[in-house]
Amino acid sequence: MSSPKFANRRAVFVVVGLTGVAACGSPESAPQGRGAMPVTVVTLASAPVVLHRELPGRTTPYLVAEVRPQVNGIVQQRLYTEGSAVKAGQPLYQLDDATYQADLASAKAALARAEATLNTARLNSRRSADLFAINAVSKQDDENAAAALKQGEADVAAAAAAVRSAEVILGYARIKAPIGGRIGRSSVTQGALVTANQDEPLATVQQLDPIYVDLTQSSAEWLALRRELAAGRLEGTQDMPVAIVLEDGTPYAQSGKLAFSEVSVDPTTGSFALRVVVPNPEHILLPGMYVRAIVGTGTRQSGLLVPQPGIARDPKGHTTAMVVGQDGKVEVRPVRVSQAIGDKWLVEEGLAAGDKVIVEGLQKVQPGASVQPTEAGATPPPAAPPAPAQQS
Repeated sequence: MSSPKFANRRAVFVVVGLTGVAACGSPESAPQGRGAMPVTVVTLASAPVVLHRELPGRTTPYLVAEVRPQVNGIVQQRLYTEGSAVKAGQPLYQLDDATYQADLASAKAALARAEATLNTARLNSRRSADLFAINAVSKQDDENAAAALKQGEADVAAAAAAVRSAEVILGYARIKAPIGGRIGRSSVTQGALVTANQDEPLATVQQLDPIYVDLTQSSAEWLALRRELAAGRLEGTQDMPVAIVLEDGTPYAQSGKLAFSEVSVDPTTGSFALRVVVPNPEHILLPGMYVRAIVGTGTRQSGLLVPQPGIARDPKGHTTAMVVGQDGKVEVRPVRVSQAIGDKWLVEEGLAAGDKVIVEGLQKVQPGASVQPTEAGATPPPAAPPAPAQQS
């Protein structure tokens, strides 16, 4: 049996323990319930949205001309600097033209002889006409004199044509630039023999301002665009400028304009070609460069854009958004987005104008939870002061 002393001590321990349990379970010491969680939202509003499509492309010269000789000859001199800019009609090569100079001189001499013969025939014809008027010569002699005059005129015309032909051939000995632009390296040097219309060009001139950008677009995208336009969901944008992005990601300063689209689809790739004309005054774009072009495909008059942080995507690729309902509680909406425009998604289904989409605080809320929304960019309300500590 235990002594009364130990029994009293156990009784004291029991009383103290019960007192501690009662203190822990008192309402005054119970944890306070959490209020509405603050979140940042964006209220959607419909507005005209210009849709773009980024397409890959290559630059090609606006004009290309291969310089070839039109006469045979020895190259006496190259008259341009390789890689420089040349103007249309600027001399590029000088061939040995001694033979062509001689041919021109011979043609001019033949013309002078024909003109002298014509002068004699003209005098004879005039004299014969006067004599025939007084019956001093026969009619046949007068007709022969008139025929000789016409033959002399024809001989002069033929000789003059021969002179012009010799001048043209002589001019071909001085090879000129057919177009203005940037000329490349020369394939021949001084002393080389060149022939008329040879296969290898002497040089190539390319006009680089403006310059073409050749793009490719899939026929499936084109068909989808046609359906959108036919349904009235898009309006055409034929005259919109085309933005060019360089290979290193740098935006090009000049905007281009769509020149034309190909009328047939490449059966091997399922795509068709587009051509854009781009100003290139500083010759930053060179032929063969890889670029990307942002082409306007249409305007949606009542488009909805939602910030990308407001759209979640699950492993299966389904997209959802958390929306604050009229009752201040979180709703999960399945949505469908089509393309990114800047830092926003274009909404196709699932959201409407006036919806408040949560863009910050998504990790702290669950569907059905009460939240305190603050519009993005607005000053948040001041936080409630902490409750004073209660005196024991």
